[in-house]
Amino acid sequence: MVTRLQEKNCASSLRWFPTDSLGFKHKLVQQSSVHLLFPFVASLLYVTGILFVKRAADLGVGAWRTSFVTNLLTGLVFSSLWLLGGTWPGWSLIWQPALMALFFVTGQTLSFVAVSRGDVSIATPIMGIKIILVALLAAMLFREPISTTLWLAAGLSTLSLALLGYSGNQPHHHMAFTITTSALASLAFAAFDVLVSQWSPAWGPGRLLPVLMGFVALYSLAFLPLFKGPISKVPLPAWKPLLLGAAFITLQAVAIVSGLALHGDAAAMNVVYSCRGLWSVAAVWLVGHWFDNREQNLAPSVLRMRLAGAALLTFAIVLVFV
Repeated sequence: MVTRLQEKNCASSLRWFPTDSLGFKHKLVQQSSVHLLFPFVASLLYVTGILFVKRAADLGVGAWRTSFVTNLLTGLVFSSLWLLGGTWPGWSLIWQPALMALFFVTGQTLSFVAVSRGDVSIATPIMGIKIILVALLAAMLFREPISTTLWLAAGLSTLSLALLGYSGNQPHHHMAFTITTSALASLAFAAFDVLVSQWSPAWGPGRLLPVLMGFVALYSLAFLPLFKGPISKVPLPAWKPLLLGAAFITLQAVAIVSGLALHGDAAAMNVVYSCRGLWSVAAVWLVGHWFDNREQNLAPSVLRMRLAGAALLTFAIVLVFV
């Protein structure tokens, strides 16, 4: 599916970066699979974080303030990765992390917007199409033919969206808006991944990640005029889910980065990480009441259809890599 040229250009950076992207064809199971605990834990952390984000939204915290707090925390935590070392390529290339950060902030904000106005059990599974979009973008950018397997995966993804969008006689909860914003978030993250795969070798993780996330934090200052009110006006009950959501979202990024920095095997890690779509539906169904999530009140038939859609999307993602 992926050419030797793509492997040559991207393999070095994809060993360490969290959203490494092109998902090269190789065995998903190595002699030891202990390293897959990193993306597995990250997927659980993400689902927990996004449920807290949803709760904060229900308590009046908008997507702009959620993005602002999360991005500042992420920038602060990732600044410590400067100790990993790397190469400073000069100020002439500073535009590269600046542009990558723009795509990251766009994807992050759209994902929070989708969750704030829609359902977690729809938005999170749809985020999984990012991996397929990355493969499609890479194929177009490298002017390589798209394989039959990739077309099949794209078709299954479309079908999975139909299953996720099934609502029966239940309220829609901004269904079309949630699907659209989640898909656009995935597209932004896909563009981010493709750029990372091309530009990261000149930097190294200890230079690119802190600079990149520094730009993410800097861009987030532009959200201040968009707040409904000063951040000090966030309702007191909303602070706990807001801070916990930001913390869990940051921790899941650290888990992915750490796993790839230590072990590589980017394709397998992406597949395991994509299971967060399944976990999100299961979490809403089983423990949604812990977060006062309204989706727990959906009809069992709706949740079963969403679980089937998330499972089908996960299968489509696996097809891309095997």
